[in-house]
Amino acid sequence: MPKTVVITGASSGIGEALAYEAARLGYNVCIAARNSEKLALVKDNCIRQNVKCIAVQADVSIEKDCENIIRQALEAFGGIDILVNNAGIGMRAVFNDCDLNVIRQVMDVNFWGMVYCTKFALPHLLKNKGTVVGISSIAGIKGLPGRTGYSASKFAMHGFLESLRLENRKTGLHVLLACPGYTASNIRNAALNKSGKSQAESPYDENKLMQPEEVARAIFRAIDKKKNSIFLTFEGKATLLLSKFFPKLLDRLVYNKVAKEKDSPFK
Repeated sequence: MPKTVVITGASSGIGEALAYEAARLGYNVCIAARNSEKLALVKDNCIRQNVKCIAVQADVSIEKDCENIIRQALEAFGGIDILVNNAGIGMRAVFNDCDLNVIRQVMDVNFWGMVYCTKFALPHLLKNKGTVVGISSIAGIKGLPGRTGYSASKFAMHGFLESLRLENRKTGLHVLLACPGYTASNIRNAALNKSGKSQAESPYDENKLMQPEEVARAIFRAIDKKKNSIFLTFEGKATLLLSKFFPKLLDRLVYNKVAKEKDSPFK
């Protein structure tokens, strides 16, 4: 009997690539996102790979929506083996200029959305000795200027999932933290500015970034090998290393990189 994977934020980017990789591997797939039209297209593409797939329109910042995602997955497939907390939103603004609602919105989606989904899925994951995945970022190991809310949400994700891993040291639950580094996706285009509006344009050339399909394959390999964490891209691995041994150098490098971005908040 195929295993079941639940993926949030699956209408584009890494989430969409994860859905296709799960389908390729033969999983039952439950995908969730706010955009129902894009989600329906992803569902159809998964079904074309001869697997079962359901799509649930949901906003993970709403507790009842998260409960509904898990309920529909259970009704369709009878159990859950993997939960991938991928839904996320970015921000780009200096904290001094930033509306507090921007920070709150980022935390509601990136942190609380993960907490809600994990809470409702956990009894079923424990039953199947399953896996919880958090799609994080290098912003979860190094605070990034102009991304205070985003970095805070990813640091919070790390603390939550590391604690959850230790709590379940003897239950068989597998917890994976995945830090892809800069990956081509819609997250920068949809990132909130200081007023809470979408900035609409990425400050990077998305074609030159790591592609989401590579990330999806790496994540499922890490699930299979039951790794605690993975850090992808040279930049992500270098950030991890420099944060431990050369923190002041890393501060300078990170600041200079952000300052060179298109329309950077730093001059």
